[in-house]
Amino acid sequence: MFDFRDYGNGIYAFDAGYIWPLLASVHMVVEAGRVALVDTGTNDTLANTLAALEKLGLGADAVDYILLSHIHLDHAGGAGAMMQAFPQARLVVHPRGARHMAEPSQLVAGVTQVYGADYVQKMYGEILPIAPERIIAAKHETVIDLAGRKLLCLDAPGHARHHIAIIDEKAGAAFTGDLFGLSYRNMDVGDRQFLFPTTTPTQFDPEAMRRSVEMVMQQQPTALYLTHYGQLRDPMRQKDELFRRLDRFAAIAEAHRTETAERHTNIKAELSCYLIDEARTFGCTCPQRDLLDWWETDLELDAQGLEVWLDGLPAK
Repeated sequence: MFDFRDYGNGIYAFDAGYIWPLLASVHMVVEAGRVALVDTGTNDTLANTLAALEKLGLGADAVDYILLSHIHLDHAGGAGAMMQAFPQARLVVHPRGARHMAEPSQLVAGVTQVYGADYVQKMYGEILPIAPERIIAAKHETVIDLAGRKLLCLDAPGHARHHIAIIDEKAGAAFTGDLFGLSYRNMDVGDRQFLFPTTTPTQFDPEAMRRSVEMVMQQQPTALYLTHYGQLRDPMRQKDELFRRLDRFAAIAEAHRTETAERHTNIKAELSCYLIDEARTFGCTCPQRDLLDWWETDLELDAQGLEVWLDGLPAK
């Protein structure tokens, strides 16, 4: 099934086809027949991107920009393939990420060190370099002009130091990548949406995340658009929930700060119990085994990221 969502105001989302359905999305902003894509999924996402353009009666030559919220490979792994497929496009990325898109060997090496070469090849394939002259290094408050529609890029560390948030004032939209956490549609209860933070290694910083989220909220968005997954409504309420759960994540990690061999296992187990309790309080009735299957990678990476953050704290 090809999940394609029309949110109005020229904003669309479709499934990136990453691991399982409704895990990762690509967003499209369309103005006067011109297109900006936000995040790219992996190389395998190109087929869905072409299908999404076709649904709107548009071709490859309609894509003017590809904006990356950050360069983690579930968001940026397909950028090189898409830049080849969309020859008119310019890539917009945080200045810290620009060189890695032009020469991705160091980025791939880092991912390979964590997951192994076989996993990286299976999940992401070859990460293609992008010509530097086609890359826009989006410093804080860079404005991208899409057929007269302004897309404001904000430096938004917290999840990663190479993260940007993209504000579309015309639609009252904020494209937040992973800054505003994860909200999977298969956990919705009626019209309510469950949200929790993502503390992925290696650059997670809870205070920076708070500041970046507050900065995005100062733009008064009417909706947030998360790569994982799609439109998130009621931003102010969701911000409060995000901060409450972020505080609990940090507290769980700090409670295990001085442990050694079992620290990772204990943090991950406590995160799992906490999120199960939160999901049940929220009203989610999905079987626990399904929740843990959906969250398996998230919980593993969150525990890793919290440990890296702990190790960077000043000694007590």
